[in-house]
Amino acid sequence: MTATQRRGRKIMMTPEELDEFLAAERTCRVATASADGAPHVSPLWFVWDGTSLWLYSITRSKRWADLRRDPRVAVVVDGGHAYDELRGVELSGTVEFVGEAPRKGEPHPELVAVEKLFAQKNFGLDAMPYDGRHAWIRLTPDTLASWDFRKLAARQGS
Repeated sequence: MTATQRRGRKIMMTPEELDEFLAAERTCRVATASADGAPHVSPLWFVWDGTSLWLYSITRSKRWADLRRDPRVAVVVDGGHAYDELRGVELSGTVEFVGEAPRKGEPHPELVAVEKLFAQKNFGLDAMPYDGRHAWIRLTPDTLASWDFRKLAARQGS
């Protein structure tokens, strides 16, 4: 169950706006904690299935090692350039590792739809290309906060 956003409700995205935004955006920023507690942030492509954010990460990355040790994560997806265009979402929670690592294409029921969606969105392909270096991480967020500053301009104009 995702926690309800308490602040910024006037500019938060509706569920439909959130799904549309996450379907369109390609890159997120993944924040993890290093072994010594230092923060680590890295960009990564993702796909949203309406409930969970799926990250396709290199298994020999610092991000992967951090999440294996401590599965808590915060992820930001944002867009816009001018102040009145800014919008985004922050998702946080505990990740789960899904499928074999690294992924080589072994059949996995949970990954069929995710991999098709990811391949179409990011590669323009109907099937997922496997390189034997990446694997899947699923974040079903405990908390989610969104903002769409375009709503501020709309409110001022009314």
